[in-house]
This record gives sequence, C-alpha cells and structure tokens, in this order.
Amino acid sequence: MDIISKYFSSLSEAQKKHFEQLDGLYREWNEQINVISRKDIENLYTNHILHSLALTRVLTLKPAAKVLDLGTGGGFPGIPLAIMFPETNFMLVDSIAKKIKVAGEVALALELDNVRVRAERAENIKEKFDFVVTRAVATADKLIAWSKHLISTKSQHALPNGIWAYKGLTNLEEELALLPKSVYTEVFPLKDFFEEEFFETKALLYLQI
Repeated sequence: MDIISKYFSSLSEAQKKHFEQLDGLYREWNEQINVISRKDIENLYTNHILHSLALTRVLTLKPAAKVLDLGTGGGFPGIPLAIMFPETNFMLVDSIAKKIKVAGEVALALELDNVRVRAERAENIKEKFDFVVTRAVATADKLIAWSKHLISTKSQHALPNGIWAYKGLTNLEEELALLPKSVYTEVFPLKDFFEEEFFETKALLYLQI
C-alpha cells in the first residue's frame, strides 16, 4: 500500500481503505481461483495495482463516462481504476467465467457500485463506451478488431474515444507497423511516471480508431 501512497498522496479515506483491502481480498480469492501467479501475488501493489493506475497519469476520466475493461481477468486494470474514479462507470469483461467471478466478488466486497462484470466475449457486447482499456490481452490489430464496435462516436474527454492498451515495449514497434495508417497511435512509456524497475519496459498504448 505504501507504493500507492507514494504516487497518490491525495486519496480520500474511502479510496485508501479500498486499496488497503485489495491485498487480503486477492490473497483469499487467489487461493481458490488462480488469477495472479503465486509468486507475483507478493508484488500485487506494484505489478498489478500501480500498473493499472498508470492510466491516471495521462487521462482523467469524467463522471458518467463509460469504460470497458476487456479481458479483465481478476479485475485489472478495472478495479483499481474504479476506485480512483468512483463516478465513472466500468464494465469488466472476460470470457473465462471463473476469472470474472473473482473480479465480481472483489467489487462486491468493496461495494463498488460503479462496477459491473460480465462473462462474455467482446464481440457479443452491444453497448458503447468512451474507452476500452485492456492489459496484456492481444496485439493491437486484434484489439481494434474486437473493440471498434464498442467505441462511442461522441467524445467528452480531451483525447478522443479509443483504446488504451497496457503493453510491453519490447516488440511494440513491430506490432504498430502492422496497423493501417488511418489508426492514430501514441505511446506513453511508464518509466516516465514511475521509477520502479518493473516499469522500465512497460508502456501505455493509445489507439484512436
């Protein structure tokens, strides 16, 4: 929890409590349904919670905005972002029912009334969203194919509606080279925001489609 306080010093008491609760909740559920590797659970706050919160460094989500977390697994980045933006509406989606069960139970335990969960494939969702966020799910071309029907044409943020993908930097240039020239992309290296070694090779990829 200290690392969250290090970068986010103005959290409300409710937000602090929620972030503190995540450790126990994920340890408990991870014993039943493995959504985080046994080794990585010790790095929960850096590798999963703080990593999820990287989006806050480049985008402030407005109240009543709608965000879909595609392939959320146990609730990342959706749960930490929902804590940070309590007035923004989040739908957390994963095709694996047992993983989405964990996300749903964590949201329920925290009483996050701005979170919905669905065990569903993205192509079957009919709603529209301001942004799709996704963490280590697929290559950029696949993300566009799965998500383009989900993006609302009416933008209300400084950046137009689109996709935010949490990516590794290693093969990102090659991945982006395969995209049509009509797709606007912007890469935000996470080492610009966080000093921990984990973030040296991480980035946020913004896709405007």
